[in-house]
Formats: sequence, C-alpha cells, structure tokens
Amino acid sequence: MGLKKRYLKTRSVGKVTFKLTKEAVGAARKVHVVGEFNDWDPRATPMSKLKDGGFSITLDLEPGREYRFRYLIDEQIWQNDWEADKYEPSPYGVEDSVVVV
Repeated sequence: MGLKKRYLKTRSVGKVTFKLTKEAVGAARKVHVVGEFNDWDPRATPMSKLKDGGFSITLDLEPGREYRFRYLIDEQIWQNDWEADKYEPSPYGVEDSVVVV
C-alpha cells in the first residue's frame, strides 16, 4: 500500500499515485479508489491491475487540499490505506483515509 505524491511546476497539480499490494487485495478482480475527489462514486475511478497482482492509479488533484478516500475491492470490501496521511471518522462508524495534497 502507499501513496506517492509529485507536484508539477508547470501546472498547479498534485499527481497522487494510490497503490495496493497483492497482499492487501488477495485474489481481487477489480479495485476502485473512492473518495471526495470523485463524489464517492464507487465506479468512477477503477485502478489498473499490475503484473505483480497489486493495483494502482495516478490522479491529478488540486494542491492545498485534503481528500477523504477508501478502496473498494470487488464491489464488496472497503479498505483503508494504512499509509494515508491521516484518518478521520466517517458518519458510518469507520474511519476514512485522508491524503493531503
């Protein structure tokens, strides 16, 4: 798991890579990253499956903001990113991962 951030000098954009390892997803067929940046739409942002069995996606996010998010594995299992910048309680009795861009 993990978040990788890169900032562009030519544009006011933060490129954030969200990544889950094979150990984190098991035999998952599909994984989506779901959060404030896509209005919590569970189908809006599918991650690409990597050769090693993990999943990854890079998004352009506005710097100077914080975004809550979680991963949705096979449309059934919600998982946090255990290397997120911080965690905040959600109205559903769990914590959301937060990325600070």
